[in-house]
Amino acid sequence: MLRTLYAKLAAGLVVLFVTIGLLYAVISTTATKYYLQEVNQSFNKELARNLVMDRNLVAEGRINQEALKETFHQYMVINPSIEIYLLDLDGKILAYSADPGKVKRNNVSLTPLKAFLEGSEAYPLLGDDPRSHDGQKAFSVTPVPTTAHPEGYLYVVLRGEEFDSVDKVIRESYFMRLSGWAVVVSLGMGLLVGLIVLRLLTRRLHRLSRLMADFHQSNFISHQPYLLEQKRPSDEVDRLGLTFDQMATHIQNQLEQLKEQDSLRRKLVAQVSHDLRTPLASMLGYLESLELKGSDMVEAERREYTGIALRQARRLSRQVDELFELASLDARETQPHCEPFAAAELVQDVVQKYRLRAEQQRIELGMNPPPALPFVYADIGLTERVLENLIENAFTHTDSGGAITLSLTAEQHGVAITVQDTGCGINPEDLPHIFDPFYQSAKKRTSGEHAGVGLAIAKRIMTLQQGEIRVESTPGSGSTFTFILPLAAVLMPAE
Repeated sequence: MLRTLYAKLAAGLVVLFVTIGLLYAVISTTATKYYLQEVNQSFNKELARNLVMDRNLVAEGRINQEALKETFHQYMVINPSIEIYLLDLDGKILAYSADPGKVKRNNVSLTPLKAFLEGSEAYPLLGDDPRSHDGQKAFSVTPVPTTAHPEGYLYVVLRGEEFDSVDKVIRESYFMRLSGWAVVVSLGMGLLVGLIVLRLLTRRLHRLSRLMADFHQSNFISHQPYLLEQKRPSDEVDRLGLTFDQMATHIQNQLEQLKEQDSLRRKLVAQVSHDLRTPLASMLGYLESLELKGSDMVEAERREYTGIALRQARRLSRQVDELFELASLDARETQPHCEPFAAAELVQDVVQKYRLRAEQQRIELGMNPPPALPFVYADIGLTERVLENLIENAFTHTDSGGAITLSLTAEQHGVAITVQDTGCGINPEDLPHIFDPFYQSAKKRTSGEHAGVGLAIAKRIMTLQQGEIRVESTPGSGSTFTFILPLAAVLMPAE
């Protein structure tokens, strides 16, 4: 039944207002009752003493019984709201002005009477009501015949049974109806205003809930923004809506990325299968030929077949190693162990490693003399791997007679290492994807050349080392790869 926030808040508000109304009725009735008792007792506290003095109830030091009976009779006629009782020193009722059939007590407690005579100001001070077994009422009392020689007490109940009857009739006929209607109207108006205010406050939550439901029903595709672009959040509801907009946008972006990654995964599986199948099929073909016709082949032909199979096996092993290396980098299983070192020395060692290959391919491999450079802070092994991948890539795309040049320069926050070749260059449409794993340019797809992951590995390594890598290329004029290592003084931990 109470399924919406507005319904729950409205029900809570109704319960709250009803509770407030009941509490108000109880508190106001009780407070009014005690207030009237206090005022009545304070106003008539000398009533009993005045009765004794004005009505000559004491004659020759004793109570005048005839005058007492006359006083009872007159006050029952003149002021029926009070009741007069004559008590002895133990509180026993000796005489009274009330109807004999309605007096239910024989004794009255003297404790409140003595407190009254001692001048207690904690009004209302309530005494026993002789017409009730457990009721109490405001009173006035005085010792008789004198305070010095008391023989008893004149006990006056200020609000007798007649007063209670009339008061009950008046309350039921006027006061209670007026108070009840006043409370009902006040609470009704307050409840109506409260419901309107709650509706105004919850309508934005209702709209946000509807937008979230629509977004869910659309399978997280269609999103209608909660906040306009020019509107700023003003309260918690708007901030919740802004958070929902950001979350919805993030979810949509994630879904798009998942779709792209799923498509890329399918392409990668197909590409990896093709790249691995090619050397594997070639190797198996030559090995099967050796097995079937090995005895009929001459030694030179057997060595040629064996060499081709070995090269294909090495090619296959290298591709598998690269795949495992890329997977390890993507899973963050490989963590760099950084230390300060001189980048120029590392570059010089790598260049020396490729001298023989450069001579075999008749490619000029050189290194420009570096200036004085500060130490960098990186993993030596991973940095060497980046440098080797870039040089391997340069050898792959540079023909005989070309040149590969390495150089180092100082930048604001690091040292830049550049690998420049005079190869075929990269088409502009391929540049944004050059570091994507298994990306194939149009040239590679038509030539059947496999798509490697060397540049993707270099990119992942530089990201792990908080460095960067970039490429510049012009088709037909070669390519320039540059990666920047952070300075030791910037990233090296303080001792």
